[in-house]
Amino acid sequence: MHESLKLFDEICNSKWFMKVSIILFFNKSDIFKEKIKKVDLKVCFSDYDGGLSYDNASRFILDKFTDLNQNPDLKQIYSHITCATDTQNIKFVFNSVKDIILHKALDVSGL
Repeated sequence: MHESLKLFDEICNSKWFMKVSIILFFNKSDIFKEKIKKVDLKVCFSDYDGGLSYDNASRFILDKFTDLNQNPDLKQIYSHITCATDTQNIKFVFNSVKDIILHKALDVSGL
């Protein structure tokens, strides 16, 4: 997890992506949901105090990633928690991503 955060920080704050919004997927939520019932996230993050709660742990990790954005005025980070085996979830996420891309294109074109 720490390596993922470091890599995301490098990509997110790279001069090449300074004004580029990012769509961030957290996949395998079903596996994480089961794991967090048994292993406290405090094992990896000493500042975590949400216990064995899936919602608390998910929010904590999501915030860890989004807080790395050093230019929130220039770029948005759109995050989605997904489970690839849940077809309804994947359809929802796909439609959300299409909507984000369409709105961004309309904003850039001035429409």
